[in-house]
Amino acid sequence: MAFTLKSETLARIDEVITHYPVKRSASLPLLHLVQEEQGYISDEAIEWIATKLDLQPINVYELVTFYPMFRRHPIGRRHVKVCRTLSCALNGGYKVCEQFEKEFNTHRGEISPDGEVTIEFVECLASCGSGPVVMIDDELHERVDAAKTSELAARIRAEAKKPASS
Repeated sequence: MAFTLKSETLARIDEVITHYPVKRSASLPLLHLVQEEQGYISDEAIEWIATKLDLQPINVYELVTFYPMFRRHPIGRRHVKVCRTLSCALNGGYKVCEQFEKEFNTHRGEISPDGEVTIEFVECLASCGSGPVVMIDDELHERVDAAKTSELAARIRAEAKKPASS
């Protein structure tokens, strides 16, 4: 299967490259644009970006595997990230993660049976004084306890039932 992107994304990529005196420097922005459209960075995307920037695929692959914001596999429609670092762990982060797994009948790193959620245990979400901290997509939730976990899970399920807006 050939790797393809929407024409809008291709235009943004071509424009972004012009901002850098050396094409290689556009690697991270291109990875973000591809992941924004595709949801993850496939082997085909790595090859395509490498070709686009006159690099070897390993030069792109090493970025994808180094930076934790890049995903190598598809995830659910909603991405639930639970902080596991010390302050969140001490305040119940592990229990919060386990509760999310039960709420969505899935395990960390997997897509829930309905395709809606992927739960991940992540390093610091930079809100150590208000742990446990959970990030759902790009929205940060602080002081997450059992009740708030149930509330957030219910909100995700309710939003999943809404018809997609055109």
